Amino acid sequence: MKETVAVRERDLGTPASTQTEMVNLTIDGKLIEVPVGTSVMHAAALAGINIPKLCATDSLEAFGSCRLCLVDIEGRRGHPASCTTLVEEGMVVQTENDTLHKLRRNVMELYISDHPLDCLTCPANGNCELQDMAGVVGLRSVRYGFEGANHLDDSTDNSNPYFAYDSSKCIVCNRCVRACEEVQGTFALTIDKRGFESRVTAGQNDDFLGSDCVSCGACVQACPTSSLMEKSVIDLGQPEHAVITTCAYCGVGCGFKAEMKGDKVIRMTPWKDGKANRGHACVKGRFAWGYATHQDRILNPMIRKSITDPWQEVSWDEAINYAASEFRRIQDQHGRDAVGGITSSRCTNEETYLVQKLVRAAFGTNNVDTCARVCHSPTGYGLKMTLGESAGTQTFDSVMHTDVVIVMGANPSAAHPVFASRLKRRLRQGARLIVIDPRQTELVSSPHIQADYHLPLRPGTNTAILTAMAHVIVTENLVNETYVAERCDTAAFNEWRSFVSQPQNSPEAMAEICGVSAEDIRGAARLYATGGNGSIYYGLGVTEHSQGSTTVMAIANLAMATGNVGREGVGVNPLRGQNNVQGSCDMGSFPHEFPGYRHVSDTSVRQQFEEAWGVSLQSEPGLRIPNMFEAALSGSFKGLYCQGEDIVQSDPNTQHVAAAMAAMECVVVQDLFLNETAKYAHVFLPGSSFLEKDGTFTNAERRISRVRKVMEPKAGMADWEVTCALARALGYPMSYEHPGQIMDEIARLTPTFTGVSYDRIQELGGSVQWPCNEQAPEGTPTMHIDEFVRGKGRFMLTQYVPTEERSSRKFPLLLTTGRILSQYNVGAQTRRTDNVAWHAEDLLEIHPVDAEDRGIRSGDKVSVKSRAGETALRATVTERVQPGVVYTTFHFPESGANVVTTNNSDWATNCPEYKVTAVQIQRVTSESAWQNRWNRFHDIQQRLLQGETVPAEDLAQADHSHSHEPAEAVAKV
Repeated sequence: MKETVAVRERDLGTPASTQTEMVNLTIDGKLIEVPVGTSVMHAAALAGINIPKLCATDSLEAFGSCRLCLVDIEGRRGHPASCTTLVEEGMVVQTENDTLHKLRRNVMELYISDHPLDCLTCPANGNCELQDMAGVVGLRSVRYGFEGANHLDDSTDNSNPYFAYDSSKCIVCNRCVRACEEVQGTFALTIDKRGFESRVTAGQNDDFLGSDCVSCGACVQACPTSSLMEKSVIDLGQPEHAVITTCAYCGVGCGFKAEMKGDKVIRMTPWKDGKANRGHACVKGRFAWGYATHQDRILNPMIRKSITDPWQEVSWDEAINYAASEFRRIQDQHGRDAVGGITSSRCTNEETYLVQKLVRAAFGTNNVDTCARVCHSPTGYGLKMTLGESAGTQTFDSVMHTDVVIVMGANPSAAHPVFASRLKRRLRQGARLIVIDPRQTELVSSPHIQADYHLPLRPGTNTAILTAMAHVIVTENLVNETYVAERCDTAAFNEWRSFVSQPQNSPEAMAEICGVSAEDIRGAARLYATGGNGSIYYGLGVTEHSQGSTTVMAIANLAMATGNVGREGVGVNPLRGQNNVQGSCDMGSFPHEFPGYRHVSDTSVRQQFEEAWGVSLQSEPGLRIPNMFEAALSGSFKGLYCQGEDIVQSDPNTQHVAAAMAAMECVVVQDLFLNETAKYAHVFLPGSSFLEKDGTFTNAERRISRVRKVMEPKAGMADWEVTCALARALGYPMSYEHPGQIMDEIARLTPTFTGVSYDRIQELGGSVQWPCNEQAPEGTPTMHIDEFVRGKGRFMLTQYVPTEERSSRKFPLLLTTGRILSQYNVGAQTRRTDNVAWHAEDLLEIHPVDAEDRGIRSGDKVSVKSRAGETALRATVTERVQPGVVYTTFHFPESGANVVTTNNSDWATNCPEYKVTAVQIQRVTSESAWQNRWNRFHDIQQRLLQGETVPAEDLAQADHSHSHEPAEAVAKV
């Protein structure tokens, strides 16, 4: 039974007051107590009195333009607007009388006089505030407007793929403009001209698609008419019911209402009560959900004996039994550890838990890993070593209490846009900003935002610049000595203080290494240490380095030294990439840890799981993903169960990964589409989208939120059911009737989850932040309040060690990678939506100086060659990157961005060093040359898929790989 809610949520007119002092007033004879700062409109709504309104909504600050919400207040002249009038002690308000009725009807009559009277055919019919208010005020006729000037013939802007702007329906209430400013922070919309000629316009552009609009949908959500309307509603009609669920894109974890007609999704609207997003969304979550019903989805299981054979559609039972028999055959022939599994950061906690349970209990090995290995594994290691817990410390709401923000190695406007909107709101309120990034992201300079410091460091020098900042804080006596003495390990702090104080760690010494002036390093360090509440938000530009774990520890060092951990407005906050990266780690997806980050060698922990699962478990860690690849090439790893990850496209050094995959005897891929990894699969098991399953996701703030099924699985089985079926076929029954039972098992076995259940999540308003247990029955919004999880915070030495990947005469530029707003990760989902209207291919950003040296112009096709391989991209010349640095995204498999990335990785976790690759860029002078370079990797890939021998010398001659594998290992393919 689906848990449905009403499509329309009650709107209280203006935002709630956050003050604690209360006042009493009387509205229509009712005595009401509300907080100071509450509007009369909001107070009336709380008392069940709905004052008519058009320009007012509780997601925006009061504006007072529509003049429909007029009231009478005893002792005051005139009829003030209730939305902009704040309550006062003893105030007496009247919301209904003959005079007010007449005024409201007259106002509404003016609106309707210049509005198309096509309600029966209007897509907003039945869900239109203008229509509703006309009825509320009793408007029955319109005396004028049928002749003379009007806007009834205004054109419609259909340029945006997801919504239309019908200017003839616009009542110029300003809600869309204010939503763009207040909620999103893009300032793309404005009111052009004055008086009768006033109209909403998308800046100086002719249409929405060509404007600065980021298609977050805030304007559409705010519009009280059909002037801004989703095209899906225009085509399919108004939805009938809604189901609350959680977005399956980035780590923000936005709450959404899937608005339905029958079992068909009509639109996705941000849930006002979503604790992570507070009623906001981005273009991906709001609009890019069409991939769930895309024609490319594979809905029938398939098998083949060899990857050179064509796929054969089979029944679920045949596919499952074939996969199980192959895994057992491999283990009988090559040993228990010849197989393993990879869990998905896109699947639910419950599904991820089952995959690692299957690997440990049914396969009998700890060979399980997750995509977090290649993104945030240094976060887990670095924060565990310093603070004692492998997760961020705050809520997203915490940023509204910060005074100084460091954003390092992250571009939240592109990768975490809903959080970015909240951050930008705080910056507009006066918070200070330090951006540490090789590239000039939007946060460095954008409407109404200007970073106080942008430190455009050279890729690979993160640790150096943070250690230099620590040097300033220590040598200039900016350490919070009281905090450190009370909360931190004294011996470790003294050793760290001595280390960072050394002259070789000064900004002056590090300036040449980092490429940032000593003056700017010192200024940024002083601002963070003395500016009040200081918070640090970081992303993959921190972790995906050879010193990723060291940099995370350096961040924690700075936060502890300045006393910026353990209260609102501060903290160390990793911005997780995928929707359930945090959850996949929590659920025990690493080869050395059970759920809850407990080591497999811990006898008492292992015995607990053995008793619960009814099997003997291994005490030695299994293989990490890179180890699986090496073992495959050496012949000792033969079988892989890969759920919901496209490792061939997403992992570094694609040539190396492809060779490893081709060397295996049984690869089982469970996914929505035939991705790059599926080219090497022997069994394909159809996956289910987030709209087809029940469960939970855990976002970057440790928030566990419900995912609810809104439609039946299109392939017949949800992902968790597929894993259970495979376990049964392997002789290890896992019997559950609903994912809620899986969560109950997780709670029994994981200390930080002991208070978590679906019922408890519902009781707490839809989500809860772990730890949730007897000590924290309502969850833990802020970590480390009284003491660190590990007891005393531990300072770690962060010696800068240059990466082995360096520029040279042959490879003089440094390539770094990142994301763009409209696309997501390997693009499997977003490429199958209209988001391609904004970004249809990966582009290479290059500085004008470097472009001129190579005769490159924007739009030229260029080759990108590294020590690992070569690919081809289209160039765009821009000053967003600095000289010596080039940048690209990795959303399209045709681009092959990871063909050129190397096998270098973080010293502690093997997280790949995606962010530093030495390359040479050359303009491709002919289409044939371009095509030849473009196809080189794909030619080699096809040879591997056909079972041909591809020795290392052939790869080197093809300029695609100076192979890291010995020739005889590659020859095994």
